[in-house]
Amino acid sequence: MFNKILIANRGEIALRVIRTCKEMGIKTVAVYSTADRDSLHVRFADEAVCIGPPQSKLSYLKIPQIISAAEITNADAIHPGYGFLSENAEFSKVCEEYGIKFIGASADMINAMGDKATAKDTMKKAGVPTIPGSDGLLKDIDHGLGLAKEVGYPVILKATAGGGGKGMRLVHEPSQFKKAWDDARQEAAASFGNDGLYLEKFVEEPRHIEIQIIGDSKGRACHLSERDCSIQRRHQKLVEETPSPIVSQELREKMGQAAIKGAEAIGYEGAGTIEFLVDKHGDFYFMEMNTRIQVEHPITEEVTDYDLIKEQIKVAAGVEISGRNYYPQLYSMECRINAEDPANGFRPSPGRITNLHMPGGHGVRLDSHVYAGYVIPPHYDSMIGKLIVSAQSREEVIVRMKRALSEMVIEGLKTTIPFHLKLMDNEKFKSGNFTTKFLDDFDFSDL
Repeated sequence: MFNKILIANRGEIALRVIRTCKEMGIKTVAVYSTADRDSLHVRFADEAVCIGPPQSKLSYLKIPQIISAAEITNADAIHPGYGFLSENAEFSKVCEEYGIKFIGASADMINAMGDKATAKDTMKKAGVPTIPGSDGLLKDIDHGLGLAKEVGYPVILKATAGGGGKGMRLVHEPSQFKKAWDDARQEAAASFGNDGLYLEKFVEEPRHIEIQIIGDSKGRACHLSERDCSIQRRHQKLVEETPSPIVSQELREKMGQAAIKGAEAIGYEGAGTIEFLVDKHGDFYFMEMNTRIQVEHPITEEVTDYDLIKEQIKVAAGVEISGRNYYPQLYSMECRINAEDPANGFRPSPGRITNLHMPGGHGVRLDSHVYAGYVIPPHYDSMIGKLIVSAQSREEVIVRMKRALSEMVIEGLKTTIPFHLKLMDNEKFKSGNFTTKFLDDFDFSDL
């Protein structure tokens, strides 16, 4: 087992990793920018090293500084959390070159799954259902038009190096294709330095369902069932739950086995998710793989009593998994509490938290790094924390979440709490009858 782990991240995920390390008897090193000198992850780690100014590109994304911090503190492993360098193949490779264990996927695995066209081809060969569309990148606009006619409109153009909804365009008919093609390529080139596009059949009335997997160094994988991430805005998740209201045990088994096939096809090591779109007929299609821990991992932990961070660390240290799959024993839901103004397009609302009261009680968990007086900096994502509740039924979860949200007091800035409170009263949401387009028609006017 490792003696000391450096956490190459900040905020709640850094604190989350530190907690598990303490329970495992592993020393921790926090890295921080000057904007985060008063953050709790800095306070609770055994050691802390400043790695630069507030801008991410000069601190949390600066590989040489992070490697230097690991070397001067004698850390033998690095946990990247999520975001920042967690899916950066170069970072994984550099860690290996310096003899520091990267607690995550290898450079080859990240490269295989990071490029969406390559990932789709890999999954297709492994027998995982994929959305009809192009085999690899489109050669030119005529290639795209011909394929769109073949698979049938609507189709969607996607940037191969994409993420966060950038470089994506929906095309309903041939007359829209050229503009969509030009716009998607231009946005992809500007965002990722790569204007390569591929095409897929657009899945109508989709649900976004992901399967949590763990793989070990022997190439064996298991799954921990699904999470429903369909409540999202501009491809950014706001609420996640498990089990999904639309997934039967039969579908859970099928999706779980498909996810294991995909993970084992690349010899995947560590925690990851295989993400699927499920259509109104219950058919599911591979969308992408995330080769890291997910923001929403706590709800899986709550329904399976399984510490995913601990398992990540154990697998990285060479411990083999049991091989058995895990299924939900409870219901759990997570609301992302962000420093954003939902009444004004979720505009970021950084600033000082002047007053704070956190909810508690049976079945309530809050993963957060903030405190009264803490300043949410404008340089990073606006997450304040993740409110997770668990209960014996989905109905009880919604009631408990509403109670916990109503107890949560955060003053000094705008938060997403009013949105979540309104969502818990929405009849369509309560019925479980929604798609990824649910928020397109949501009324934000009275928040």
